Amino acid sequence: MQHRLTSRRHLLGAGVTTVAGAVLLTACGLGDAADEDPPPTKATTSRIACAQKGQLPASGSSAQQNAMAHWMREYQRACPGVEIRYVPVGSGAGVAQFLRGATVLGGTDSALKPNEVEDSREVCPGGRAIDLPMVGGPIAIGYNVSGVENLVLDAPTLAKIFNSEITTWDAPAIQRLNPGLRLPAIPISALHRSDDSGTTQNLNAYLAGAAPDEWPYPKTKAWQAKGGNSAPGSDGVATQVGATDGAIGYFELSFAKAGKIPTVRLDTGAPEPVAVSAETASAGIAAGQVAGTGKDITLKFDYGTKAAGAYPIVQVTYEIVCDKGTPADVLPALKSFLTYTAGPEGQKDLPRIHYAPLPEAVADQVRTVIRTLS
Repeated sequence: MQHRLTSRRHLLGAGVTTVAGAVLLTACGLGDAADEDPPPTKATTSRIACAQKGQLPASGSSAQQNAMAHWMREYQRACPGVEIRYVPVGSGAGVAQFLRGATVLGGTDSALKPNEVEDSREVCPGGRAIDLPMVGGPIAIGYNVSGVENLVLDAPTLAKIFNSEITTWDAPAIQRLNPGLRLPAIPISALHRSDDSGTTQNLNAYLAGAAPDEWPYPKTKAWQAKGGNSAPGSDGVATQVGATDGAIGYFELSFAKAGKIPTVRLDTGAPEPVAVSAETASAGIAAGQVAGTGKDITLKFDYGTKAAGAYPIVQVTYEIVCDKGTPADVLPALKSFLTYTAGPEGQKDLPRIHYAPLPEAVADQVRTVIRTLS
């Protein structure tokens, strides 16, 4: 325990170490972090209540990388006395770095496990790590089939496609969902991630929840289904889908937008098939419920929702912080930054960069917890 606490204090006292691939925005001429909790000052150029000084080393989920870059840019424009670095090393590595005291903020696409919460007590003296949902995102199902637009699929059919049980695009199950489309008799090339990922885990959770008879696989970060082709990272899957006639795959919506890849509309049992967007993903998140206890705000999604306009294949990135025990010289900046990201100023621009804002009821709970961090 002492080693981890000493490591965290040394890192914060020495400044944020340079790491390749880091998202970094910093003001020149930063002095040492404040020893006391200074009163926040209202920025004149925005509604952000700034901390005066501080250094925030953070790492984790690559799914929130673009959102974090946006938040950091806007926050530091208003609050130049704070230095923030976010390294998008992935959820697992982000949790590991937080638990060894290398960061004060971790990002993960799945909530902490009970053993990780217990381990966190070593770096959160007097407290524990908690999960705070901060940004949502839809997982798009992208496809590349010449001449086919506005494709509709449902969970059982998707499960059979990704499990190599439906292998051609003119299969009766697909035609039944698309009576007005002329579907070609070409093979389906189903693509999945070759690396372990939160995106895979959330797709597994959706298929297991919405089509349990067709998807017997665990809700893990590793792909378990039969057959198909693979590529590393969401960018790799999207690239392969865009280059392969007959392909289908899954990735965050921003990759579909960037590659101009058509996306599937989901037949969820709602009055109309649901298209993927930041707005429909927010509605899908709102259909879930808070499953955490105390200050921990983990979310449980309703993958079988039939609510109109609710897209059910969603993921939320959680920010991991100590409920108690954050070093005093870091705490004001941490609370200020998270109050901004969870607030109206931080959430309002997310749809423009293809993320889903938190439902207001959830965001309000998050802001309430942030005020109690110590």
